[in-house]
Amino acid sequence: MRKTSGRKNEDDILDAARACVEAFGVRRTTLTDVARRAGVSRPTVYRHWPDISSLVGDLMTRELKALFAEAVAEATEADALGRIVHGATGTVRAVWHHSLFSRFLDSEAELLATYVFHRLGSSQHAALDLLNAQITEGQRDGSVRAGEPAELSRVVLLTVQSIGASRRLVEDTLTEDALLDSLGRLLTGYLRDWSAAA
Repeated sequence: MRKTSGRKNEDDILDAARACVEAFGVRRTTLTDVARRAGVSRPTVYRHWPDISSLVGDLMTRELKALFAEAVAEATEADALGRIVHGATGTVRAVWHHSLFSRFLDSEAELLATYVFHRLGSSQHAALDLLNAQITEGQRDGSVRAGEPAELSRVVLLTVQSIGASRRLVEDTLTEDALLDSLGRLLTGYLRDWSAAA
């Protein structure tokens, strides 16, 4: 019972952090602001997160995992490759329309730089685990080409990240739907078992 209460407390704090970041941005949000909005004491927040960066990192992970789960649930294609493409494009679209991530992409993109250029975060590792499983399934059903799933997954992740973060760079030439269609074609071309298709 105590564990459930603790989890609820953490979610309440994460919800408060999301509201603060969406309203004021990361730079102007403090743990004190978050504690006040969550209706808890500052020590309660500090017990879980030593600084705003770690709190925002966990918030991003929670939100991205929810988007992954939703995109996967909506993917009902017959083969694994179709579900991978649907899940990837669906996640990117959801990120673009998510109030927290759209704020990051539009005005605080430097916060994402660490996870794009230097190291993988928890949400990226979760995405890789999901892709590994889907690619392995695709190799079993014949829709995905042979290759080490971990290597294929890493390239898929980097491709999806790049397109997801670059929408503003192509707005003058590609609609959102056209860019997602191009992403789907890229992933299909990279992952398809063309020898089986022939």
